[in-house]
Amino acid sequence: MKTSSSAESVLHAVVTGVSRGLGEQLALALLRRGFAVTGVGRANSPSLSGRRYRFVACDLAATDTIEGSLAHVFEDISCSRPESVCLVNNAAVASPIAVLGRLDAQEFAASVAVNLVAPVLVANMFCRAFKDFDGELRVINVSSGAAERPLPGAGAYCIAKSGVEMLTRVLAAEHKEHGFSAITLRPGIIDTGMQTFIRTHPRSEFPSADLFEGFWKGGQLVGAETVAEKIVRRLIVADVEHGRTYNYREL
Repeated sequence: MKTSSSAESVLHAVVTGVSRGLGEQLALALLRRGFAVTGVGRANSPSLSGRRYRFVACDLAATDTIEGSLAHVFEDISCSRPESVCLVNNAAVASPIAVLGRLDAQEFAASVAVNLVAPVLVANMFCRAFKDFDGELRVINVSSGAAERPLPGAGAYCIAKSGVEMLTRVLAAEHKEHGFSAITLRPGIIDTGMQTFIRTHPRSEFPSADLFEGFWKGGQLVGAETVAEKIVRRLIVADVEHGRTYNYREL
């Protein structure tokens, strides 16, 4: 993908979870590069607006409503005949924080809905809407090191992110069309509200809290704006390897 300089952008990106954190900063970085951006989430960020920006309200935990909320969005983008479309499955929640045996069933189901079921459903709509598309298509599934390293107390998050990485591998196996690519991104330790949320939990609920407090006290957290700029430059604008997992050190 390349940066658009035309008055009417021919490059489009759809980013989920734009109310704050990495999703918000990704949308801002893409807009600065001339992309048309569709932001998806329960709420919009007050920082996101303008002629090339569209917000679509969608509660990704309510999986039975996702199709009705977003199918027409992809159809509209397809009808506008852009040169390329990139989907960033970014939205995620850290809750519930609890070890197995103490998990609330409804909270667990809601977490897996946002972190795993929603990305699969959105990717499914994306593939369907652009099945005859002539331009470049890209799906970026935002994951975490937690996908391969279990974090006691964050089992729901770990399990879902592992599934998200399999989503990328399935997309790579099933869609080998020219111009289509799907990748996984492990963006590293980002200074967001999610980090604050998880490191302040009692050790009885989250035995891994000391690890995250150490990241914070050791100055290892990276600003969301910095990470977003690197993601756009390395994984959205530049070429990528279909089916590959990228981590922060490669950005």
